Amino acid sequence: MKFQVLSLINHAPHPLTGELPSAADRFEEVLAVGEAAERLGFDAYAIGERHAGAFLSSAPTVVLGALAARTSRIRLLTGVTVVAILDPVRVAEDYATLDQISRGRIELVIGKGAEAGHFSLFGLDEERQWDLQQEKYELLRRLWTEEAVDWEGEFRTPLKGVTTVPRPYAGPPRVWHGSATSLHSPELAARHGDPLFTANAIQPRDAYARLIAHYRERFEAYGHDPARAHVAAGSGGLLIADTTERAVARYKEVYEARVRQNFKPHLAGKAGYNTPFRTIEDAIENGPQLIGGPQRIIDKILGYHEVYRHDLQSLTVDGFGLGRAEQLETLQRFAEEIAPVIRKEAPTTLWEA
Repeated sequence: MKFQVLSLINHAPHPLTGELPSAADRFEEVLAVGEAAERLGFDAYAIGERHAGAFLSSAPTVVLGALAARTSRIRLLTGVTVVAILDPVRVAEDYATLDQISRGRIELVIGKGAEAGHFSLFGLDEERQWDLQQEKYELLRRLWTEEAVDWEGEFRTPLKGVTTVPRPYAGPPRVWHGSATSLHSPELAARHGDPLFTANAIQPRDAYARLIAHYRERFEAYGHDPARAHVAAGSGGLLIADTTERAVARYKEVYEARVRQNFKPHLAGKAGYNTPFRTIEDAIENGPQLIGGPQRIIDKILGYHEVYRHDLQSLTVDGFGLGRAEQLETLQRFAEEIAPVIRKEAPTTLWEA
């Protein structure tokens, strides 16, 4: 299995102290953690895209550009690129530029995003979100694989003989499809033979397993080699202590305070927005959160792997208000005590060739 660190660049006050770092300090923290992730042997580092809420990730291409300059090996992903609200020509140009600067280390994860509100911000109809996503993604594919593109669709002006520049570094970057609640993304991924990135962050495991099963079934039905049906899975946050009991004692208050802080009452009952795992004990026992001693986390990831058969595990260490030192300590413990066991037990061909 491969491992990725993801930051949505959360910028909410600390759920217990109310402290809020400056935006500049928060960006520097994200870059420092990215450098550490490469040093510790993680395979990828991802930056989210949010245009609403307490986040600083509205310009992921800028942050990824800084990461490209400060790293040399680690793959750089998005999580997710909200392609439905963006101009595919601009996406093609921006990420091909990043691909050149990083010498082929860029991959996209596209999705509709997890923030209600960005469609209206960009003057788009949220009811058409899946139509927007499909049309814009399929145009992006053509812009990266063809030159002198002629195209006409519903959501932007036609193109005649367009070749976007720069071209990608060594062929089009891999595009994953982020999937959280709907069969639309697994279906689109399967149709084009692309990999699937399941959020695995808020809902119970069965909800995500259903999406992955649909993806694998449709991937083969569209005539693609099942061996190429790569899957990635997120997590609801990583918190490590020597034992699970110590993890509960150390993190219970901050975990449950952050859950209360993040609760969106206007979206109550809508899948994918509010975690049902409101206590740390429930999150450890039933949720996707990776909380506990090293062996408990190993067992949980391998348990998910039995169901998902995923190739890439994504981790988040900055979602609960941990300071930089504790984030780095958490990543180091994962790299040294957890990752080697899982890599051995769950091998993958992803990124091997």
